Amino acid sequence: MNPNPGRASVRGVLAAFGCYLAWGIFPLFWHQLASVDATELIAHRLFWTMLFTVPLLWWRGGFEPVYAAFSSGRQLGRYALSGGLLTINWLVFVWAINNGHVIESSLGYFLVPLVNIALGWGVLHERLRPAQRIAIGFAVFGVVWQLWQLGRLPWIALVLAVTFGIYGLLRKRSALGSLAGLTVETLLLAPLAGAFLIWRTHTGTGALGFAPLHIQWLVLTTGVVTGVPLLLFAYGARKLQLTTMGLLQYVAPTVQFALGIWFYHEPFSAVRAQSFGLIWIGLAIYTVDAIWTQRRQIYS
Repeated sequence: MNPNPGRASVRGVLAAFGCYLAWGIFPLFWHQLASVDATELIAHRLFWTMLFTVPLLWWRGGFEPVYAAFSSGRQLGRYALSGGLLTINWLVFVWAINNGHVIESSLGYFLVPLVNIALGWGVLHERLRPAQRIAIGFAVFGVVWQLWQLGRLPWIALVLAVTFGIYGLLRKRSALGSLAGLTVETLLLAPLAGAFLIWRTHTGTGALGFAPLHIQWLVLTTGVVTGVPLLLFAYGARKLQLTTMGLLQYVAPTVQFALGIWFYHEPFSAVRAQSFGLIWIGLAIYTVDAIWTQRRQIYS
């Protein structure tokens, strides 16, 4: 038993907050690499993340689950799928950041909790509480309102929300922890990423060896930038209740939204504000319902 659960909880909050804050300020990092093609950036991210996670997992003595995963074709297929979804999520996010869509990217991560509820109902056959149905209804109405008024779907937000939601569902049903699972995913995809980077270098179109020195250094840090927040997330998830983690997850899209508005000065029309407002109402209903449900479970 932990002799000081209060201190462990504080450390958990700090770790989780640090993780979500890092994810929130990611646009500042990726924007520095706008001169590098988004596809190449994701290849670098996969490759250098693999080089970061493998020795770290070895140091922690946790390679046995990775060996077990590679001995099962079914598990490998599942991790290849989750790794593919994560790659799509990363690619769309980085492309969006470097093409002036920080606000819409934040919308995608605001939608993730409500997508998770919908996936739980549609895939895991979980029963929805009335408040959850209302929350999803507001989110759907917010997206439809933007489509009706602007004539287009917020596809960046939807792709980010759906890919991350399905990725989370696959990882929820996985036997591996955050670090081990990410290691398997990157081990599966790193050979393709490495081959692509070698080809880019061979043709003289890659960043390494050709871009300004500070860009090359930033590219080499993508593994650390990816891996450290995930470690903080894993630590916080072990120390905190799910509801607390759920509340803290709003830090990332809130910071991204603020950056889009006040730092990058992206346009934010009345229609988009109305759409965001509807989705935020849905999130407020979802959050209050989650807190109320947990309190009832604790005190019942």
